[in-house]
Amino acid sequence: MDPRPLFQAVDALCQDNILHFRESASEVSSRLVQVFSCIQDNARGLEPALRALAAVCPLFDLDPDTPANGYRSLIKVVLACTQHILHKCRYVTASRRSLFFRAAHNCSELEAYGAALTQLRALLCFAQRLLTANRHGDLFFRQERGLSEEFLKEYSTMHKGCFYGRCMGFQFTPSIRPFLQTISIGLVSFGENYKRHGSGISVAASSFFISGKYAIDPELRGAEFERITQNLDVNFWKAFWNITEMEVLTSIVGIASTAVRINKILIVPPEPLEMPLLSDPQCTVTINPAVAHTGPGPVHMRLISYQLREGQESEELNAFTKPEGPLSLDLHLRSRPAPLSPDLIVHFHGGGFVAQTSKSHEPYLRTWAQELQAPILSVDYSLAPEAPFPRALEECFYAYCWALKHCRLLGSTGERICLAGDSAGGNLCITVSLRAASVGVRLPDGLMVAYPATLLQATASPSRLLTLMDPLLPLSVLSKCLSAYAGTERVPVEDRALEKLSAVSQVKRGTALFLRDIRQGAASWLSNLMEGNKEKASPGK
Repeated sequence: MDPRPLFQAVDALCQDNILHFRESASEVSSRLVQVFSCIQDNARGLEPALRALAAVCPLFDLDPDTPANGYRSLIKVVLACTQHILHKCRYVTASRRSLFFRAAHNCSELEAYGAALTQLRALLCFAQRLLTANRHGDLFFRQERGLSEEFLKEYSTMHKGCFYGRCMGFQFTPSIRPFLQTISIGLVSFGENYKRHGSGISVAASSFFISGKYAIDPELRGAEFERITQNLDVNFWKAFWNITEMEVLTSIVGIASTAVRINKILIVPPEPLEMPLLSDPQCTVTINPAVAHTGPGPVHMRLISYQLREGQESEELNAFTKPEGPLSLDLHLRSRPAPLSPDLIVHFHGGGFVAQTSKSHEPYLRTWAQELQAPILSVDYSLAPEAPFPRALEECFYAYCWALKHCRLLGSTGERICLAGDSAGGNLCITVSLRAASVGVRLPDGLMVAYPATLLQATASPSRLLTLMDPLLPLSVLSKCLSAYAGTERVPVEDRALEKLSAVSQVKRGTALFLRDIRQGAASWLSNLMEGNKEKASPGK
């Protein structure tokens, strides 16, 4: 795509609107002249830089059939922002003389996208510096100093609030923008109430009542979003992401999810395993349980199976089973178990190494179990910062070896075993496979890793420039999670005590606090009402 017609149209419309609004002396007209001038200046500077980058970005494609790399993505983001500005400029030009033209609203919209274009111009300049500094065909700046340090400075000084307010998700398809806006409103509302209440449900309930102001004020939402992502520690993100673990939400999701016959919590004691070597099955290697940081401890797992299969109700497996919630009657007709599946999926959940469990990922795991007709073993590994690296890796590798050794108890012959995980879970899939190769035990037959965390150094690259405006996982949040996993960020003692509270006790305590707040508010409202009635009934009033 030749960007020149797009930028020429923006330039002409900006010039036309500048001449029009200069004739008015109002404050809004002055703001409009200023923002159109800013957009015009940035567009004129962006267009030649964009054409130059577009000419060389095909050199970084993986192959002719895969036209994708970080430079291409950056170009598409700049073009998407410019197209939004073009649409808004056309609307202003066509409607500016109408009685129903909302000058202040449209001015705020243009100011937001103008600020975004200014920041994108700075990123494009940085991408050009990367292009000239890197070795031929290399997307990453390999040195820790130099441009990589400047990349981090660029992030700390960049005004990012514009990407989280009116411009939230402009670079994505329109259908996903309401979802992103809902997440951002929930995040900033949760952040305002964080530390004021004792549990997640209290914060979530209070956040619901104050979310309206962030819905109607995008600038406030963007500024608060930037403050939260920059300043709040990893414990905030742990609390926010663990909202999905609340009993009320998991119950609702459980009702709407695919029904499965087997959904068991397994607690595997820390006992050494003797595993056959892949090169010589007659020889074995001892796999010790995880010991890093906290010493030997049991590994928690969740077994999900759409059908009841052989071994899944055996006494040997039930010895590892822990009841989850109140006991319920199995209304399914007791039938003969289905034969063992040739497949087994070992799943490691995401959550930035610091949050979530198999419970929050259970809805799609149930669907997988039905569609793949394979049992799924999801591992609840220990989380950072309480249990930093390598504790999670040790537990996941031990769980993988335990699954290999006991696959028939899980309802599988183990003919094909696949590791699956997203984000942090994807990282663990890869590292577990590498450890299996180094130890010499059987490798998984396949990996399904979704957006895995792989290159964890602060290395400058064109795609990493886009993390500066990521609406779900900004660079500062990712850095906090990785610092926690690396063991450089610790949890205060009082927060550790809070983390040890059971989910049930937190829900009960949070519900009590929430109801107390409602009672106090109702009492205050009734008191004011009664005082008002007394004043009205008083003589001489």
